[in-house]
Amino acid sequence: MEGELGTWSGNVLDYFLNTNQIKTRDGAEIIWYHAANNKSQMKEAIQSAAHMVEADILLCGEEEGNGEPIMAHPPETNSDNTLQAWLNEIVNTKKGIKLDFKSLAAVKPSMMLLEGIKLHLRRPVWINADILPGPNGSNTVVDAKRFLDTVTSFCPDVTLSLGWTTGWQPQQCNKGYSWAMVKEMAQICDGLTQPVTFPVRAALVQQSTSELLWLLQKSNRYSLTVWTGRHDEYSIEDLLYLRENLDKKFFRSLCAVSCVVLPVSTWPRSGKLMI
Repeated sequence: MEGELGTWSGNVLDYFLNTNQIKTRDGAEIIWYHAANNKSQMKEAIQSAAHMVEADILLCGEEEGNGEPIMAHPPETNSDNTLQAWLNEIVNTKKGIKLDFKSLAAVKPSMMLLEGIKLHLRRPVWINADILPGPNGSNTVVDAKRFLDTVTSFCPDVTLSLGWTTGWQPQQCNKGYSWAMVKEMAQICDGLTQPVTFPVRAALVQQSTSELLWLLQKSNRYSLTVWTGRHDEYSIEDLLYLRENLDKKFFRSLCAVSCVVLPVSTWPRSGKLMI
C-alpha cells in the first residue's frame, strides 16, 4: 500500500509500526473495532486497544436529501451520534478509521466534514462501499462512478475500500467471486491512483482463490479485506493458503465480533478479518 506516513492513504502497517503501536510489519497484529456507531460504542472503541475503528454512515432524513450524516447501520435509521461529533472525538486519538457507506446520499456531506479536519487527522483513513454486485448478492450497490468521483474530488488521498454485495446460505453450494466480477473491479480501479483494498467474504474465498490472487497481482496498490458474517461457515485452511501466497504486507489484520485480534491459527468462526 502506497502513501506517505501520516497521510490518509499511508501504509497502515507502516503507520502503526512507526508510531510504536505494533511490533512487526504484519497486519495480523492490528486490532479492529467494528461498528463503533452510537455514542456508547464510540466511547468503548476509543478506550479500547483497537488500532483501527470502523463505523457506518447514513444521511439523517435521507429521503429528503437534506439531513446530516449520522452513525448507523441499516436497518437502523436513527442514531444518537453524528459524524461531526464522532470525528471530534476520534481526532483526539491515534486510531485509524474506516467509514462504510451503504448509499450515495451521505457521501458528499461526509467528505466535506472530513476535508474540514484534514490537518488534524493524520492517520490512515479508509472509505468503503460495495460498488458491484457479487456472488449471491441482493443488496443495492453504490454507484461506482459517482461514489469514486465524489470521494476523490474532496479527499483524493484516502485509501479506497471497494467491494461487492454478497450472500451466503448454509448447506448450499455458494458461488464465489467469478472472473467477470474481479475483471470488472480491476477495470474500475485501473485508473485510480489511491491504494485500494477489496472486501471479500471469507466463506467465498475457497471458491475464488485464483481470481482473488489474480486481482491482487494487478497492482502493488491492492490488498484484501476478508470479512465474515456471524453465521458463515468457512475454512481456516483456505484463509491460511491465501495468506501464505501473499506477502504479509497484503495481510492487513483481523477483527472478530469481540474486536480482538487473534493469531492466525485461532481465527474465529465469526467476525471480520483484514488481509
